[in-house]
Amino acid sequence: MTANEQELKEIVRQKYGEIALQDAATNMASCCGSGGCSTEVYNIMADDYNELDGYATDADLGLGCGLPTKFARIKKGDTVVDLGSGAGNDCFVARAETGETGKVYGVDFTEAMIEKAKANAAKLGFSNVEFRQGDIEDIPLRDNLADVVVSNCVLNLVPNKKAVFNEIRRILKPTGHFSISDIVLVGELPIKIQEVAEMYAGCVSGAIQKTDYLALIKEAGFQNITLQKEKPIIIPDDILSNYLNTQEIEAFKNQEGGIFSVTVYAEKESITKSNCCPPESGCC
Repeated sequence: MTANEQELKEIVRQKYGEIALQDAATNMASCCGSGGCSTEVYNIMADDYNELDGYATDADLGLGCGLPTKFARIKKGDTVVDLGSGAGNDCFVARAETGETGKVYGVDFTEAMIEKAKANAAKLGFSNVEFRQGDIEDIPLRDNLADVVVSNCVLNLVPNKKAVFNEIRRILKPTGHFSISDIVLVGELPIKIQEVAEMYAGCVSGAIQKTDYLALIKEAGFQNITLQKEKPIIIPDDILSNYLNTQEIEAFKNQEGGIFSVTVYAEKESITKSNCCPPESGCC
């Protein structure tokens, strides 16, 4: 890991540790939880969970950019892993889908988030939802564990996204799949936004090009890659004015492409005789 990658991780750890200690109303009024940064919108990124079974208001910090659990095709009895689980919101929605016979693991980088999620699970009386602190570039779970992996607006915060997709493939069962909501770019962000750590922790300038994002998934060996949902993210002028002058704002708003929330589905490549072991070994 480079010094710059480590520095970015520490920025995220500190920022989301602070967010975990804020009340939900403060987070909901912010740009992906990064601070009270706009009067023009209630929340820039997040989608509405209210119609989903299992939704827990206390666990919703307004940090997401999609509804991956809605698209994740979770079945009763499945083992589900949520990467970047925060206060537990997507875990509890997944638990409603997988039921008491299933198992849900939440993994988060920040100790304060893990503590908050555990408290929420205890309050709800969920014994089959477990939270573990860890880096999703090195997920603290065994191989071939999960039927489904979900994640909501988290991978854009991770410097080594390639490592994360490789780890997702490792922990999925051969028949497993993922559904991930994330922020991607089409075209380039102004350098002033890219370099601001506050925007990085606010989910925007840590994003990469959509084509590169999908290529990383393919390179990790996933198949049947499907774009389940895509929506543009409109950053209000009162946020942009913190980083750009009037002319730069107009140029940014008029450029082709922009910032998008995407929800991507993909399946782990099935194990075959050709890729599980040498043919002469007879192990397959």
